Amino acid sequence: MTQAVKIIMVEDDHGHAKLIEKNIRRANINNEIKHFDEGGAALDYLFSPEILANGPLLILLDLNLPDMSGTDILERVKGDDRLKRAPVVVLTTTDDKVEIQRCYDLGCNVYITKPVDYESFAGAIRQLGLFLSVMQAPEIE
Repeated sequence: MTQAVKIIMVEDDHGHAKLIEKNIRRANINNEIKHFDEGGAALDYLFSPEILANGPLLILLDLNLPDMSGTDILERVKGDDRLKRAPVVVLTTTDDKVEIQRCYDLGCNVYITKPVDYESFAGAIRQLGLFLSVMQAPEIE
């Protein structure tokens, strides 16, 4: 049985969140999007028994959150055996090369700088769409 990939968006700016969702929908991706505007709530959800048992996920992550850094979330996700395979797309205003490299070192899959250029975002999302359509949840033993 294949499960649809759930998209987890961690973004504190509601304007950006709406724009990101609009772009995802425009790319014909109809997966469920669960939005969090702070890191703590997102982590609680990501590490909940429901999510750990059900996978598969795609995480869209802002780095500048009111309660913690997105890199802390990235580190926690990639450090967990059950979550580490979830692709993480960092969407942030920071274009600092050191920060970008740190995100890749921690395991992010794509790094996109806001304001999001629609074409590059749509391209990344379309690739993820192909990815989402072929990605399946590993069988739970």
